[in-house]
Amino acid sequence: MVTIALDAMGSDRHPAPDVEGAVLAAREFGVHIKLVGDETALKTELARHNTAGLAIEILHAPEVLTMEDKGLALALKARRKNAKNSMAVAIDLVKNGQADAFVTAGNTGAAMVTAYFRLGVLPGVDLPALAPVFPTATGSCVVLDIGANPEVKPHNLLQFAIMGSVYAQKVRGIANPKVGLISNGEEEGKGNNLVKEATPLLKESGLNYYGNVEGKEVIGGLVDVAVTDGFTGNVMLKTSEAVAKLLTDKIKEAVMNGGLAAKLGGLLIKPAMAEVKALMDPDAHGAAPLLGVNGLVFIGHGRSNSTAIKNAIRVAAEAAQAQVLTAIREAIANSLASQSHDEASA
Repeated sequence: MVTIALDAMGSDRHPAPDVEGAVLAAREFGVHIKLVGDETALKTELARHNTAGLAIEILHAPEVLTMEDKGLALALKARRKNAKNSMAVAIDLVKNGQADAFVTAGNTGAAMVTAYFRLGVLPGVDLPALAPVFPTATGSCVVLDIGANPEVKPHNLLQFAIMGSVYAQKVRGIANPKVGLISNGEEEGKGNNLVKEATPLLKESGLNYYGNVEGKEVIGGLVDVAVTDGFTGNVMLKTSEAVAKLLTDKIKEAVMNGGLAAKLGGLLIKPAMAEVKALMDPDAHGAAPLLGVNGLVFIGHGRSNSTAIKNAIRVAAEAAQAQVLTAIREAIANSLASQSHDEASA
């Protein structure tokens, strides 16, 4: 049975959505959940649900990392050996082999820093990358990085591509993922120095490298994995979310203010609109993996509801069952071995 360590004090409305999501996941997916947080609050919340036959336990953590935790203060709380905050306690369960994956809907920066200090990075990986799944015209695309590293080097993009390809294959079920390099033009030679210098590394990587892609190619579904620096990726993510919300809000507004004919038309297209909404619903994906740290870490939105928490646990369990961490380790090691061989042959 897969065991998930859940930061039950993570969401904006903790612990209600976190606990309910854990109950739903334990019942639907048959996973073992370790709820980490204030024991009294969690016992009270858990008592509201029918947990008969479910593998759910509570581990006490008296402290919580919040949006106010930043900079040096955050680093100290994240790396302190005997840290008592819910993120650190839950991540230590993964580190010590007592859980297969960690899930939180808490402060993204705090989760990344805590995971980095307590788990470390995989051999051959310099920087971890946050890798959400973008909905596309043909399915989905893993985009990384979307905020963990505003500035990166060309070899970091190669590492991102390897990790993203493994994740797309193991969790998304894509046999030979196509990898794109996000740029301001499709043609090779376009882009800034980072893109230009990363291009030969990706071409020679042995990955199924597609080439440069603009945002429209990513959303159009031409690639399964898209790599970029965290600054560009974060802007792309937030812009995409804002545009999706704008379009749905404007359609609703036009239907409501367009008179009887528009309202009747709105009723007719309601099922289709529900499908579109589901496609863009972040709750369906639950959380994004932080790839590159030495453990499975999944980070969701602070506004996550119980459905989002449930799906975050589902995705984390799928990654554990697919042995994503082992596969990434092997892929990075093979890449390093190939580079060493090429350098020796040169």
